[in-house]
Amino acid sequence: MSNTPDLGQDIRALRTARKMTLETLAQKLGKSLGWVSQVERNISTPTMDDLRDIARVFDVPLSLFFGTAPAPEKERGRIVRASARRHIGAHETGLVETLISPDLTDDFEVIHSTFQPGAAREEVITRPTTEVAYMISGMLELWIDGEKFTVSAGDSFRIRGDSYRWANPYDTPAIAVWVISPPVY
Repeated sequence: MSNTPDLGQDIRALRTARKMTLETLAQKLGKSLGWVSQVERNISTPTMDDLRDIARVFDVPLSLFFGTAPAPEKERGRIVRASARRHIGAHETGLVETLISPDLTDDFEVIHSTFQPGAAREEVITRPTTEVAYMISGMLELWIDGEKFTVSAGDSFRIRGDSYRWANPYDTPAIAVWVISPPVY
């Protein structure tokens, strides 16, 4: 069903990052505990409808479970080719995010974000995470706990459970690499 050989591991990582038990996930999905356990161990394969439900429960895009290109066995879980990154995130207009990490099974995840010119997140978000971002190129307006900052290429910033939002009112894309712990996608 999925191109992702570690689908079960990713589902387990999402569940544990949200401090959710197998029982709670099974209940939210209307499935048995055994079924969820088998999916996490890659013994059972969820249907498209199951994947939609799982994405809804975790508030992640369905595309998170797809899109990785086949990789040589020796590279799986170690190397992520630029062409094989999974698209993730909330997909706000003008924000493109890809997973740099091989999967979601570490205590952190690494994300590549491209904020297109004119893109903005007007709604404030607060997550129980620690996030550090490094600006590769462009400029970004950033509000952390209501305080406005302008960051540009070479700058970095940390968000530790703070509320934040962002905007790119500039004419060029802003590109950042984030390290987020625990994983949220």
